[in-house]
Amino acid sequence: MGMEKSYEIKDDQNIELLKQLHILTRDGKLNQDSRRKLKQIYHLVNFIQPIITKYHDRSFTLVDHGAGKSYLGFILFDLIVKNTLGSIIGVEINEDLVNKSQLLMERFNFNNMQFISQEIAKSSEIISKADIVTALHACDTATDDAMSFAFEKNADWIVLVPCCQAEIYRGLKTIKPSQASNHWVELYRHGIHSREFGSHLTNVLRCLKLESLGYKVKVTELVGWEHSMKNELIIAENIKQKNTKSYDRMKKIISDLGLEKLQFRFL
Repeated sequence: MGMEKSYEIKDDQNIELLKQLHILTRDGKLNQDSRRKLKQIYHLVNFIQPIITKYHDRSFTLVDHGAGKSYLGFILFDLIVKNTLGSIIGVEINEDLVNKSQLLMERFNFNNMQFISQEIAKSSEIISKADIVTALHACDTATDDAMSFAFEKNADWIVLVPCCQAEIYRGLKTIKPSQASNHWVELYRHGIHSREFGSHLTNVLRCLKLESLGYKVKVTELVGWEHSMKNELIIAENIKQKNTKSYDRMKKIISDLGLEKLQFRFL
């Protein structure tokens, strides 16, 4: 592979694994789509690796919700987790994808990996422990389900790339501009603004919820998602300091925008 390998692929990476994940072609090449995909995953790994190193010689469990084809899980395990006392559990509703991941795991003897076909909302019933919880492009309320799972397990870290936040958008659309109590309705009076504002508002409320429940929150941009507007990365560390101000602000925002019907999601 020459320079392409040294530039794109980590030195100690399992090349055959990348081929089986269809990130590399059979002759070990990267096409444009797979290069972009790898760039995304590496950027995520760069954020998650410092979290994993904090466990040193302690055991930990990373639960990846909405795992899909488990690109992140496999690459994380191959590059980092296999050399630790950690384990990875991938949760994915698509049973066919879960079966394929299971076969791949067995092929490479990644014994500390596990894959479960289950809805995120019900995964807490079968997973007893989670120290790190990830949810990458878990659509609409699936991100909130992953957060609820993390809260229930008192997870140390939560890493989210939210996607398709439609619930707030639908809530905003039920409020007629003529009936709104204040001028903030102009932020979402037009359809395209409703979608953008709804998406932004959803993540703002999620961050406030995380803070209210004791997490320190960092929001940054995820590179490599240039073809998508869904490039927001939320990293939350459980510092066990509940923030009542964040709760009050969250409650006030929901009230001011007339979204009380959706307050169950955040309050």
